[in-house]
Amino acid sequence: MSRVLYLDCFSGASGDMVIGALLDAGLPFDALEEALGSLALEDECRVEAERVDRSGLAATKFTVVERQLETGHRHRHLSGIRKLVDRTALGDETKARANRLFTRLAEAEAGIHQMPVEKVHLHEVGALDSIVDIVGGVFALEWFGAEKIVASSINVGSGTVDCEHGTLPVPAPATAALVAGVPIYAAGPPGEKLTPTGALLVTEFATEYGDLPPMQVSQIGYGAGTRNPAGHPNVLRVLVGETGPLAGSERIAVVECEVDDMDPRLFGVLMERLYAAGAVEVFYTAVQMKKNRPGTLVTVLAPPASRQAVVDALFRDSTTIGLRWSEMTREVLQRSLVPVITPFGEIRCKVASRGEAVMNVSPEFDDCARQADVHDVSVKEIQAAAVQAYRSSTTERK
Repeated sequence: MSRVLYLDCFSGASGDMVIGALLDAGLPFDALEEALGSLALEDECRVEAERVDRSGLAATKFTVVERQLETGHRHRHLSGIRKLVDRTALGDETKARANRLFTRLAEAEAGIHQMPVEKVHLHEVGALDSIVDIVGGVFALEWFGAEKIVASSINVGSGTVDCEHGTLPVPAPATAALVAGVPIYAAGPPGEKLTPTGALLVTEFATEYGDLPPMQVSQIGYGAGTRNPAGHPNVLRVLVGETGPLAGSERIAVVECEVDDMDPRLFGVLMERLYAAGAVEVFYTAVQMKKNRPGTLVTVLAPPASRQAVVDALFRDSTTIGLRWSEMTREVLQRSLVPVITPFGEIRCKVASRGEAVMNVSPEFDDCARQADVHDVSVKEIQAAAVQAYRSSTTERK
């Protein structure tokens, strides 16, 4: 069993929402406060956590309360932020991770404004509360010691947001750059749901995106955002638990497309290329397409790690110009190959079981066909002999 942490971003994410959710799930506030105290910003701010209501859901709101300075809010360059992080009492790996997040943001801003990274003036994320959110978020996520962190698709919001550069579309340019390659969508009332700090933390720690993975949940936390729109809980949900070899469950990617203009002779080649790309199942289904054309639905099942190779093979070796994919959990029986001795020679049997119970026994067809040719009998006779031999061997063992 290993610890897994799931970030449910149905209402987006921000740095304070991440910290609030993890506090709600069991992170001790004293431990967080001590870690943040090493930033040596006691004269400029303090941190608070309180229970609040967000559209009927009880959640924890984490807040950085800044003391009013004569010079107003301070916005820092990347070099200044690195100095703050490096002088903390945090571990070297935590410091390096926090610095990496600020560097990612500076690089995104530099690309947007076409200027060197060293000259980028971080506005919102260079402010004190955002620095605390990022450093505190890194500490909080590492504190749980999860071997794997999974995130849902991220609700980024819609409409516009006001910032130092004016009124910008949601997601703001820096946020959009930070979630490149990550599944996002927009739902609910207009407004910014994913902030740069939230984008940094989620994309840094999540190694997978999709539905809730199989797990035994032990802790649940809700982190509140600042706004409280009616009927739409502005919270980030965190689920912490254990996962492991649970009843044959595994993640699988499903990739599909339809074609109606392909030379039928290419389907055999396509299937071979898809299996070579890592597919575990490929099947074709006859469908009726637009303009009443007969077509073929191509469905491919593959491990998530092989999904991109499968997509590449479909675009290269079929005539499709578009496809869709999703990731889901499938449950499979445990499988093993067991050789048995029959009057016709050795035949391997594929045995499917669930725990101690055998659910199915299937003789390997190639073995049966080969022995049928050798002994000049039907394949069915070889199959029946193999199943009988397996049953006899298990009875003897009992």
